[in-house]
Amino acid sequence: MKIIITGKNIELTDGLKAAVEEKLGKLDKYLTDEATANVTLSVNKDRQKIEVTIPVKGHIIRSEQVSNDMYVSIDLVEEVIERQLKRYRHKLIERHKGGDTSFFHQDFIDKESGEDDTVEIIRSKRFGMKPMYPEDACVQMELLGHNFFVFRNAETEEVNVVYKRRGNTYGLIEPEF
Repeated sequence: MKIIITGKNIELTDGLKAAVEEKLGKLDKYLTDEATANVTLSVNKDRQKIEVTIPVKGHIIRSEQVSNDMYVSIDLVEEVIERQLKRYRHKLIERHKGGDTSFFHQDFIDKESGEDDTVEIIRSKRFGMKPMYPEDACVQMELLGHNFFVFRNAETEEVNVVYKRRGNTYGLIEPEF
């Protein structure tokens, strides 16, 4: 796997490059030399952020981790990417010939999947959705103490999601057809 490292507001020292290459190098057992990992390290005040994106035929394996120490962020992102690769392998096996496996080592694809590779839904919830405006949905979300809220937008009649962002701001997810 090729690793391309870029930096924003940070000097890419040999130590940082070595740490990224060492941690993400562990993923070589899953990916072939054709795969490319795009890594961006950035610093904003005391937030040390790493973003890793690995495009694989029709899908993107991606993680973004933030902490107050870049080396901690690097450790965290490697764990998340590894979990995502295992889940993606499970999807490929389920579809059998539906996905392109050229980016993965064959022994990784053939390996017996473990219990933690599967996604298991343990709870399902049903609720009525009355039309409301996004601002009202944010208020309702705050009243419930949730991080997101699903609602029917009164203006568009589409199902939308509002979610809480850092810095006491909100995001809105709208469907696109």
